[in-house]
Amino acid sequence: MPERTVAPLLLLLSAPSGAGKTTVGQRLLETQPNLDRAVTCTTRPARPGERDGVDYYFLDRPAFDQRLAEDAFLEHAEVYGNRYGTLRSEVVRRLEAGRDVLLTVDVQGAEAVRRVAASGDPVLGPALVSAFLMPPSWDELQRRLTGRNQDAPGVIERRLAAARDEVDRWPTFDYVIVSAGKDEDLAAMEHILAAERLRARRTRRLVIDGSLTTLRP
Repeated sequence: MPERTVAPLLLLLSAPSGAGKTTVGQRLLETQPNLDRAVTCTTRPARPGERDGVDYYFLDRPAFDQRLAEDAFLEHAEVYGNRYGTLRSEVVRRLEAGRDVLLTVDVQGAEAVRRVAASGDPVLGPALVSAFLMPPSWDELQRRLTGRNQDAPGVIERRLAAARDEVDRWPTFDYVIVSAGKDEDLAAMEHILAAERLRARRTRRLVIDGSLTTLRP
């Protein structure tokens, strides 16, 4: 049997709020045993049942600001008075251990990560692949946001306005998926991973009929 060793992937998944990126990301983690979720930092208090280092890294504001001053974050944002950010070290540690990494962020966060990767980062640059999950229609996106029963009408309108701007940026991603349902979205993401793992540039070692044909760092 042929043997292939593939360099690990950093899968960047982005979408407007309500498009379903969190759901498809969680399901993908369940079907891909070599895929880890990048654990992000936050300044919000831990909720019952949440564990530090598993659900989030819970930091106070001075600790978060210190990491920000050290340029330690790949991306960061403030949401409803709480700060969130993804440490470069968190992603690199998993990639260097041979694990694929899933990073689910908004469009602004995705742009920040891609800027770092494109700056010549020796680990993130080769590993990065990005996917954008497009809502099937504006009516469906509005229905999903309204159905959450979490936001006031004014907040929903602001989210929809932001979504229109975010959707315009889909051509900047490697892949675009038009959401067609939970199972269909999951299958599309699985196909992306399968395709990327077959790329020649990601192949570190390839053995056919007992002969080593490829060996890369």
